[in-house]
Amino acid sequence: MHVLDLFKLTGKTAIVTGGGRGLGEQIAVGLAEAGANVVICSRKIEACEEVSEKLKSLGIRSLALKCDVTNPDDVSTAVQKTVDEFGQIDILVNNSGATWGAPTEEMPLEAWQKVMDVNVTGTFLMSQAIGKVMIEQRRGKIINIASVAGLGGTNPKLMNTIGYNTSKGAVITFTKDLAVKWGEYGINVNAIAPGFFPTKMSKVIIEQGNKAILANTPLRRFGTENDLKGAAVFLASSASDFVTGALLVVDGGTSAYC
Repeated sequence: MHVLDLFKLTGKTAIVTGGGRGLGEQIAVGLAEAGANVVICSRKIEACEEVSEKLKSLGIRSLALKCDVTNPDDVSTAVQKTVDEFGQIDILVNNSGATWGAPTEEMPLEAWQKVMDVNVTGTFLMSQAIGKVMIEQRRGKIINIASVAGLGGTNPKLMNTIGYNTSKGAVITFTKDLAVKWGEYGINVNAIAPGFFPTKMSKVIIEQGNKAILANTPLRRFGTENDLKGAAVFLASSASDFVTGALLVVDGGTSAYC
């Protein structure tokens, strides 16, 4: 097979959670540009519909579905609608996320629970439901969106977000363990750990810590609207068929600092 053909996703079907904006939208566009049909789902259906229409203009099929990833009924419905429409699910991108900034000693329990529910439980529920489809197919690619914040401690002056950091660390471990559990079914499970990308979620952190963040980023810039596309397509395509349980860090080198 020609190397460029390894990256083609023509005829594949992908679900991207939280795909109505930010990093999820960028990943969805990348998958569609590689030829995949893409289902966009999140709690905000209007944003999903807007992105879905954009993807259709690329010549692929797309659905927009309302789905709260912490709600098992919503998850089940989204999976069934996707299978009904496309007959298969080849790629899952667990991108939906939440955060909360507060000193650890002041963080409300309900805020901690919300972050953990979306980032960890939501990733579990989507993987479990779609995993059943992939196990039957004997193939599939699951891509979990972690974060460099899940690799270790962060400066509280930049990221006083212990719930978010903890949840992303959990996503990394979940990825490795699920890769071991489902490898026998031909399912690849990997994660991407983005660094600082200008999104609605990271806006305040970047505004407040702009100089400090760039000073600790070897490439001296933030991520752009194109910097996750290649990573996502690689992990979704045949190019990564012998890669599982891996964490691909896309952070401009920030995590390379000791």
